[in-house]
Amino acid sequence: MTKREKSKTKKKKSVKRKKADINLDDLSNLSIEGMLSDTFGDTEEDTLLKKAQDIIYDAWEVTDPKRRVALARKALEISPDCADAYVLLAEETASSLPEALHLYRQGVEAGERALGREAFEEDVGHFWGILETRPYMRARAGLAECLWAAGKHEEAIEHYKEMLRLNPNDNQGIRDLLMPRLIEMGRDGEAEALFKEYQDDGMASWIYSRALLDFRKMGDSEISRKSLAVAVKKNKHIPTYLQGRKKMPQFLPEYYSPGDESEAMFYTKENLEAWKITPGALNWLLDQTK
Repeated sequence: MTKREKSKTKKKKSVKRKKADINLDDLSNLSIEGMLSDTFGDTEEDTLLKKAQDIIYDAWEVTDPKRRVALARKALEISPDCADAYVLLAEETASSLPEALHLYRQGVEAGERALGREAFEEDVGHFWGILETRPYMRARAGLAECLWAAGKHEEAIEHYKEMLRLNPNDNQGIRDLLMPRLIEMGRDGEAEALFKEYQDDGMASWIYSRALLDFRKMGDSEISRKSLAVAVKKNKHIPTYLQGRKKMPQFLPEYYSPGDESEAMFYTKENLEAWKITPGALNWLLDQTK
């Protein structure tokens, strides 16, 4: 995920960022994140940014899209370094892929300015666990997705990889996006290395990826069949969506639960193309799950 056209980032004084005493990795709820932001002391440099970020936390609680957009623009008036404001605008106002790309790029650049160069040297491996890095990581994830959709696959892949370097705990689930994209590009060696790095991941999406990798390497073999059997035990619904026997909804649910159809929908959205481009994979899947 390294954006190869790096924006120029102002050198800032080293600002001591603190980690919360509780386990932030388990806190995905944005309203909770907003409350936690109050536990950190302000510095001269971040007072305006904190005010802008608090406005964004409020915006996430608002249901009226126009009001959300207005709050995002107000946040940028207070601090142009508020990366989450660009993320919200990309999600709410972008009417085209180029427009969304532009807003996400602005968000990444804002995040780089807000964090300063030192964060990318001193805090590698701890991004997301440090609250101040989260807006930047959200913007970069959005940028990577837009780059992939725009056909800029190499640049998207580099962004994903860099995000995992910054945050190997992968609270955002970046590996679940990177894996099928590596397979689509025929970069199975890198996909295998990625799987090994997170081999303890027990989610169905990861185990189905293992089955697909085994089939790509060995075809219909005892190893690939065993991998698939383990995956099906984790989620029996995924094959029916991959094969088109069940129709994908127009809109994905907001969340998914392990083992149910909502998880199968999310997996199919990101992984169907990887199965399609693997010769014989979908037919093999059908034969094994009849």
